[in-house]
Amino acid sequence: MIRTITFSFLSAVLFTNCAIVRPGEVGVRQKLGKLSDEVTSQGPVFFNPFTSKVIKASVQTNDLELNLSLPSKEGLSILTQVSILYRLEQAKVPTIIRTYGLGYENIISNVFRSAAADVSSNFFAKDMHSGMRATIEAEISAKMAEILNKQGIVIESVLMKSIQLPDGLAKSVERKLQAEQDAMRMEFVLQQEKLEAERKIIEAKGTRDSQKILSEGLNNDIIRLRSIEAFQELSKSQNSKIIITDGKTPMLID
Repeated sequence: MIRTITFSFLSAVLFTNCAIVRPGEVGVRQKLGKLSDEVTSQGPVFFNPFTSKVIKASVQTNDLELNLSLPSKEGLSILTQVSILYRLEQAKVPTIIRTYGLGYENIISNVFRSAAADVSSNFFAKDMHSGMRATIEAEISAKMAEILNKQGIVIESVLMKSIQLPDGLAKSVERKLQAEQDAMRMEFVLQQEKLEAERKIIEAKGTRDSQKILSEGLNNDIIRLRSIEAFQELSKSQNSKIIITDGKTPMLID
């Protein structure tokens, strides 16, 4: 009985003084409130449960999603859904925990709100719904990196996944895009028609030039020669035939 109790006690102590750091995580030992600078990337970490503990943090790429309203250059409020892709630098995890604690995502979201407001206020609302979106995302990401990268929080990208324009502006943008598509379609049709017209002109010129060459090359001597050749071919035929001429030249006449 005593052995069983002793074994159970030792097992419990062994179980509570070992932390497992999984792939994609790092562990930092904290002893008597003091955080170690040593980072364990993967595997077991043994510690005294009475004086120490292991704080774990993810160093994988994480996705922080936010829904907020951004101001535009003309003073409109644009509802957006944003994904912030970020990761923690492994070597700087102790510094991040000392500076921000484990609530560093709140810091990231606050930095984003400030950076996004500064950047979006330089663009018109329609720009967020057009090819300028990538430029806006890149500028927000760069502005966040100025503040967070040196702390060990790497901003990989900012993605504006959903943008909801005011109703009137959204319809105006849709009409503009439709007009641009119609103009591009009409330009294509006109280009096709132009090419077809050019083809017909080239074909007509070729026919005209061919007829001109043929007419210039024909004279009475050639016509007589061709007629003689035609009569010779007729004479070779076994069928009976009637040849009508004017009595002067061997020419076929109507």
